[in-house]
Amino acid sequence: MADHLTPTTVFKCLADDNRVRMMLLIAREGELCVCELTCALNESQPKVSRHLAQLRTCGLLSDRRQGQWVYYRLHPNLPDWVYQVLSVVLDTNKHWLSPDAKRLDEMAGRPERATTCCESTLA
Repeated sequence: MADHLTPTTVFKCLADDNRVRMMLLIAREGELCVCELTCALNESQPKVSRHLAQLRTCGLLSDRRQGQWVYYRLHPNLPDWVYQVLSVVLDTNKHWLSPDAKRLDEMAGRPERATTCCESTLA
């Protein structure tokens, strides 16, 4: 998996505002559900899912299903340099990510990993 993650590949995968924001939010939180990213980015679910699929195909994210919900996290086999890049970008650009982080932090009914995701956001 990590063999194909050259700087060119990684930066091409991240060459979209929404994908960068998703990666940084996931790096910040550890794992996020599609509905959390939809809320944080203030984007439609199909658009968020499409970008997440691209990040997964690139090898930057992995996912897991819990019932009908899908949770995304940084791929466990990412090279150290990718983690370092994400960490530096996250630490030095909090102001840029703050509107998204604020929406996520204020999201009502955020999922507990042991229960069903985002019930109140769908009601």
